[in-house]
Amino acid sequence: MTATRNLGFVAAAATLLAAAPLSAIFERWTWLIQAAIVVAVVAGAAALSRLVRAPLWGQVLAMLAGLLLGLTWIFPGGTEVLAFLPTPSTFGHFGELLGASVQDMRSYGVQVPDVDSLLFLAVLGIGGVAIVVDVLTVGLRRPALAGLPMLAIYSVPVAVYVDSVPATPFVVGACGYLWLLVTDNVDRVRRFGRRFTGEGRDVDVWEASPLAAAGRRLAVVGVALAVALPLVVPGMTGGLMDAVGSGTGNGTGRPGQGGSPGRIDLFAALSGQLNQSDVTDLVKVTTTEASPFYLRFGVADELRPDGFRVRVPTGQPANRRLPDPTERAGRGVEQQHYRATVEVTKNLNMPLLPVYAEPVKTDDLSGSWLYDPNLQILFSNRENSRSKRYSFDYVRSTYNPSALRAAPSLSADDPVLRQQTVAPVVREVDKLVDQLVKGRQNDYDKVRAIYDYFSVENGFTYSLATKGGTSGDDITDFLATKVGFCQQYAAALAWLVRRAGIPARVAFGFANGSNSGGGAYVLTNRNLHAWTEVFFGGIGWVPFDATPAASIQGSIRSPWAPDTDAPEETNPTTGSTSAPGAADPSAGPNGPDRTDKETDGGLALDGGGPTRQAPVWPWWTAGALALLALLAAPALLRRALRRRRRARAHGPTATVLDAGPGSPGGAREVMVGADADRARADAHAAWDELLDTLVDFRVPVDRTETPRATADRLVRDTLTGDASAATAARLLGRAEERARYARDPLTGEALHPALRSVRGALAAQADRRTRLLAAVLPPSVLLRWRRAISDASTRLVAAAGQVRHLVVRWSPRRLLAGRLAR
Repeated sequence: MTATRNLGFVAAAATLLAAAPLSAIFERWTWLIQAAIVVAVVAGAAALSRLVRAPLWGQVLAMLAGLLLGLTWIFPGGTEVLAFLPTPSTFGHFGELLGASVQDMRSYGVQVPDVDSLLFLAVLGIGGVAIVVDVLTVGLRRPALAGLPMLAIYSVPVAVYVDSVPATPFVVGACGYLWLLVTDNVDRVRRFGRRFTGEGRDVDVWEASPLAAAGRRLAVVGVALAVALPLVVPGMTGGLMDAVGSGTGNGTGRPGQGGSPGRIDLFAALSGQLNQSDVTDLVKVTTTEASPFYLRFGVADELRPDGFRVRVPTGQPANRRLPDPTERAGRGVEQQHYRATVEVTKNLNMPLLPVYAEPVKTDDLSGSWLYDPNLQILFSNRENSRSKRYSFDYVRSTYNPSALRAAPSLSADDPVLRQQTVAPVVREVDKLVDQLVKGRQNDYDKVRAIYDYFSVENGFTYSLATKGGTSGDDITDFLATKVGFCQQYAAALAWLVRRAGIPARVAFGFANGSNSGGGAYVLTNRNLHAWTEVFFGGIGWVPFDATPAASIQGSIRSPWAPDTDAPEETNPTTGSTSAPGAADPSAGPNGPDRTDKETDGGLALDGGGPTRQAPVWPWWTAGALALLALLAAPALLRRALRRRRRARAHGPTATVLDAGPGSPGGAREVMVGADADRARADAHAAWDELLDTLVDFRVPVDRTETPRATADRLVRDTLTGDASAATAARLLGRAEERARYARDPLTGEALHPALRSVRGALAAQADRRTRLLAAVLPPSVLLRWRRAISDASTRLVAAAGQVRHLVVRWSPRRLLAGRLAR
């Protein structure tokens, strides 16, 4: 019974190891601690039931009871007896947790915080799998089938995770499964004693059986393929918004798959995209609005010492009725309804959808897409934005500065104020904020004082050649050097506004791109942008863009947040565009501020003006030439081989023999004789060329036939209508036959013309595809390559076998067995 109990505990441990992929879903490790407690209780109940020799159904009931006790102790409903004995209300509490888990699964994104309903569901599932694995492994002695319920645990993160599940948790789970199989095999060997081979010969107890060794090799190869394949095959791994965690601020700069909205480092992705030299189309948007504002897709509103972070969004299905912002519009806020259609290209792959602020209705979206009314974003935990096409109605709000100035300050207990004004204490930042807002009586004047500070007049310039972080140190460096791009401007403005006691956050999206007419805009990675949103009481979130307008393509300025670098008399009106090439003199090439700014966001990398990009065509040309050389390699090798053989089989060969001066008549006699070795070599070369030609034109070749039989079959089956080609084939066969078997080889015959005659006849009878392959990809060369690879692999396997034999001779197990035998 000891071996059985050990196997049961190994089954429990393997179940916990198989649950390792769930670490990709949960934010913390609480689920693992709770699951370990429940699985330990289940394993203990199973061991006790086997100790009293209970039948299998009794063991199942004991494990179910253990699972119930463990769940009751971890997730109490408040009415339990002795804190772990359930009551009828406990089952009602469990039902409420299961019901809440359905809604929570739709609301939370990866990674999930410690929510009781989702923790209960995960622990219940792992405990149930532990029972099934124990029954299959110990009760039914079918441990191989236990991999199916373990695989069910792994399928959960695969189903809900937008990215590919990391490889490491899968390796941990696979190790647990292999541990279970090895333990069961050892238990079987111990119960049945000494092992024997198929012939009845006993095997050294210290030497692994061939079957076990083959099983281990297959297991290692299977795990290696399962881990390596997703890393090699395109599309099976993650890649615009795949920078997760804290990030370095540099980003990948490559569009690709993204994680959940709560795991995206939008700052890193933005920085990486702007620093790309290539222009990539990401979105095409068509709107009925004449001069739209920025198209947004993300918000970072959680400020920590290491910078702004994206909070896990929650929301309702976007295909239902969305909140109408006109119901809470205050005085001085003008609102207009518009409609837009967005087409996302395959280059933008993330769990967020670009929309204009305040959408009220969406079309062509499934229930997997959710809308967070607080963050005003569309997100999904199951789908991504790649190649999506959808339409939506939205409200465009414009604000009167006097209305913003009259907006009341939020009360101290307002949840928006408590959450959106959290900011770490940085002495330099606080000192600057105190100076800027001194004497300001309302929130709008304070925000405008901070907003106006980020101007060229105060020494601020635009440059992509800066560090992309948003921590306290990064903000301090930016305020000191006054050089940065939209990321620093947006984060710094939001940080300073928060330190002034006003809610603020950072929004991400696209500035307006090139207008193709009819309200259609093409947005590229160069149009990616970040700006600040400030919350005013009774009004809501209002956008402020502190980045220099002349440095951003498609930059928008408004009456409540004008271009601080433009002359007062040329301040843009509502919806006007301050961009390179616009009528604004400060934005023109000869404007007074032009020397201090960079344009074409993403082109300037060194802060010293536009960077000249290296041409791409040499790389494409080199790649095309390399591809052509690779494709032409078989044809070139075939031609070179044919040329060498042609040189040998070009005609009759002879050797000049000098009879010497003693010949009759006193004349010098010269004798001409055939070189037998050269003639045989020429015949072999001609015959090899004939066989390769037959292979190239798909004529069957039988290596066991004699040369004459092959020539006769070729004449009979293929060259029936060409007498000259038939004669040439028989000549080649006769020459090879004499070279192989006769004392004197055939001499005096021109073999090259014969080869050319046979090849011409075969080409005339072949179809176009066969002739093309014979010229471009000769099958004879490919067949020779396959044989060479096969021979090399055979030699490699033989060498590995010899090495293994030498290693086994000095195996510690064998040496230890020899010592014990003595």
